[in-house]
Amino acid sequence: MSSVPVAVVTGSNKGIGFSIVRALCHQFPGDVYLTARDPSRGQEAVKKLQEEGLSVLFHQLDIDDLQSIRALRDFLKEKYGGLDVLVNNAGIAFKMHDTAPFAVQAEVTLKTNFFGTRNVCTELLPLVKPYGRVVNVSSVASGLALGKCSRELQQKFRSNTITEDELVELMTKFVEDTKKGVHEKEGWPNTAYGVSKIGVTVLSRIQARMLSEKRKDDHILLNACCPGWVRTDMAGPKAPKSPDEGAETPVYLALLPSNADGPHGQFVSEKTVQTW
Repeated sequence: MSSVPVAVVTGSNKGIGFSIVRALCHQFPGDVYLTARDPSRGQEAVKKLQEEGLSVLFHQLDIDDLQSIRALRDFLKEKYGGLDVLVNNAGIAFKMHDTAPFAVQAEVTLKTNFFGTRNVCTELLPLVKPYGRVVNVSSVASGLALGKCSRELQQKFRSNTITEDELVELMTKFVEDTKKGVHEKEGWPNTAYGVSKIGVTVLSRIQARMLSEKRKDDHILLNACCPGWVRTDMAGPKAPKSPDEGAETPVYLALLPSNADGPHGQFVSEKTVQTW
């Protein structure tokens, strides 16, 4: 079993994820894994970084596929005895002009962005070693969507005692409400992406609380962050930030020094804790 520290970035064959891997290759003192759904795209991305003289490894990961997540979990357990840095970056967004019905967009978006991310955390968080760092890439869209929720929903999402089961129930209800065509009446905003990222941000707060309660002496820090508006396939060519600039906040959180006691359970943008 290797005693080398290990970092994993989900959905990292392009865009912000690719830039996070590149930065970690420069700064993280251990093995860095680029992951992708499609092995050929993943290997192609690895090759690009190797051509830059960087040392990077590849492992297949489709966060929509529980077997794929568990294969990565077993591999990390066997080879490294755990995990030091996890960056949950994988996510999807429908384009503004997409004609898919809103209910379809809601189901597909939440399946990956919330439920897929949650499954990765369920399987991999128990592997995170003492002084480990976990970064869940959310979005400023989560805060904007929260502001458009009914007051009752806002109170539930902002609660310091909301449980993971209650959050899952709310995310499931959103999808069901869109199918019934009653989501607005039920107090939801008209953004599937925004609601999926509310889920990621609130999930991060819950996970951090659990780590503080159950593994206090392990000094693990877990946060959600917004990389900003970045020029990627997802956000389009007009965005002001390059992918490397978008990677700055996630990488900052992934590399918080071992003597840091925060941020933890926060929503961070531009390396600064934001009010949620």
